[in-house]
Amino acid sequence: MIYITNGYMIDPKSGREGYYDILIQGDKIAGIARQGTPLPDLLGQKGIDAKWQQAEEVRRIDAAGLVVAPGLVDVHVHFRDPGLTHKEDIYTGAKAAARGGFTSVVLMANTKPPVDNVDTLSYVLEKGKKTDIHIYSCANVTKRMKGEELVDMEALSAAGASGFTDDGIPLMNEGRLREALRRAARLGKPVSLHEENPALIANNGVNAGKAAAYYGIGGSPREAEISMVERDLKIALEEEADLSIQHISTKEAVELVRRAKKQSSHIYAEATPHHFTLTEDALPEHGALAKMNPPLREEADRLAIIEGLKDGTIDMIATDHAPHSIEEKAKPITEAPSGIIGLETSLSLGIRELVDQGFLSMKQLMEKMSYEPARLYHLDAGYLEEKGPADLVLFNCRDRWQVERFASKACNSPFVGQWMPGTIMYTICGGRVVYRQPQVE
Repeated sequence: MIYITNGYMIDPKSGREGYYDILIQGDKIAGIARQGTPLPDLLGQKGIDAKWQQAEEVRRIDAAGLVVAPGLVDVHVHFRDPGLTHKEDIYTGAKAAARGGFTSVVLMANTKPPVDNVDTLSYVLEKGKKTDIHIYSCANVTKRMKGEELVDMEALSAAGASGFTDDGIPLMNEGRLREALRRAARLGKPVSLHEENPALIANNGVNAGKAAAYYGIGGSPREAEISMVERDLKIALEEEADLSIQHISTKEAVELVRRAKKQSSHIYAEATPHHFTLTEDALPEHGALAKMNPPLREEADRLAIIEGLKDGTIDMIATDHAPHSIEEKAKPITEAPSGIIGLETSLSLGIRELVDQGFLSMKQLMEKMSYEPARLYHLDAGYLEEKGPADLVLFNCRDRWQVERFASKACNSPFVGQWMPGTIMYTICGGRVVYRQPQVE
């Protein structure tokens, strides 16, 4: 058993917050009571086995000064496994997730080979079961991510696919998207889309503005995202299917989603920490470490994303954790791959850029980082209640830490060297402590 006392609990599902003690038995929360409830009373109220009397069987965690929240949920990560494990693998990705306070992650399917068949999906899920956190995975929408032939969505759903996506490659054929949405809706699974029209992009990963001008290249214009979001929202509204707009980057796309959500409860959107933190001005300073798809845009876009998070237009914060090797990121800007890692800095950026700036409350941040993403993907996660999963994160929102070393294999982050608020003290998954801040005794 684990007994967490003196912490400030936030449950985004019920809205309950305050000073509560939490008792964990096995992989479930056995009891939640107001701070100061004697442990025997808490145990007795819940009919828990009397083994608590043996002190060595109850691990007490004094969470004074800490926020106690549901384990974070990230529904957009790349662990590069199978095929590109020199960048990351499922084991190291899981360690990075736990260090960042995440207890559940959903993997994207653009691996090599891609997750377009049951065998590859089974490989990913079985390997995920050997980690300390909950590993879920999407499957592809189309075979080999070619956009031509739909996968066997029914078989992949039955094998455990949490959703469907060709993330990294937009689905250009409207008819295939429409059919995919229909089939996914029958299965009760979301479809998540990477929204960039390649026909409009001269150089990906760099905004067609000041950043592109700095490098003397064409870059990626905002219209590449806007046009795809507009088309796909129209189709999704017609099909009444769960559609998630991934890593939104433009103010126009935010407004399109805002309008669509007024017409349907099936429309969702996610934002990354880097898109609500940085602008294209980061490119001259950080080079390829600030190159990602879609690219960092302008200050007006960053503020529009924050406003979308505030008013509920954007449901989720997702990292798009995208590991690359040092050698790959050291290439010239037009040759270096797009993407940054994000699992270990996400919570801190949310605190620094959203909570500390007064845009979101801590409870709202927890909604965006746990309950809402879990709800879209139908995961049993993102909340704290009796008989619920014992997946929690305990963090000090005022303590500062420096971004230096990572549990990830990769270090491709523009935030290296920065001091951030929000030190993760404990990550608990399935009733087990899977990460503990090294300074904690």
